[in-house]
Amino acid sequence: MLLPILQIHSEDMPAYAIVCGDPARAEKISRKLDGAKELAFSREYRTFVGEFEGVQMAVVSHGVGSPGAAVCFEELIRAGVTTLIRVGTAGSYTADYPAGSVIVSTAAVRTDGLTRQLVPDGFPAVADIGVTSALIAAARGLNSGASSEAAIVDAGTPALGGGKVGAGITVTLDAFFAGVEDIPHRKYKQAGALAAEMEIAALYIVSTLRGARAGAIVAIDGFADSDLAAEYDPHTDAVAQAVEHEIEAALRALAAIAREDRA
Repeated sequence: MLLPILQIHSEDMPAYAIVCGDPARAEKISRKLDGAKELAFSREYRTFVGEFEGVQMAVVSHGVGSPGAAVCFEELIRAGVTTLIRVGTAGSYTADYPAGSVIVSTAAVRTDGLTRQLVPDGFPAVADIGVTSALIAAARGLNSGASSEAAIVDAGTPALGGGKVGAGITVTLDAFFAGVEDIPHRKYKQAGALAAEMEIAALYIVSTLRGARAGAIVAIDGFADSDLAAEYDPHTDAVAQAVEHEIEAALRALAAIAREDRA
């Protein structure tokens, strides 16, 4: 079956996929796969397949924002993908996690418009616990050199490049630039959210609705909170190292999940 938006055939898709916003980042991740090949590049959706640590997996870009990203997630699940990990960037709400840090999203605050049209207000956007545990273990394992299946992370653990690794609630927003209405960063910071981005809630809700597993890991590329914000520059060495860290963690986590499924 040809998927009409992604323009890929369902029979070409493995059960495991990494998703990211940027088509160029999808190509970057694919270079870490053995035997990688590009299946399609349709709109913002670029699809690669290959093998990592003996596991067949896909890497697919979903663009910016929840509505377009949800189209990608829906079609991937319809094609037979059962496990998805988002690799992305986010703005921090706390000085504890400056640019260069890595955060595993355990759940997402639904401030986007897309998920309000899919599920009732109050329905939670929550990551799969197994995927989350695998991501945390892989991220910690990269720091310590330990096996990704045996390690666990705690807040404040030094990450590659001198940042930190943490886990907690993230916020999914539609707006990137402010208008006349205030973006409620301070409210969610006070409630204990760690960072803000634009697609994770959609991933978690679509996956829950369709019976798939999902998790997410983000590299911090600046501060979302105006009290902490300096000039935004997502192209520093610290951010690049954090992106490399999260990519490697996601690949290792997905491979570990696949091995556990086989067992």
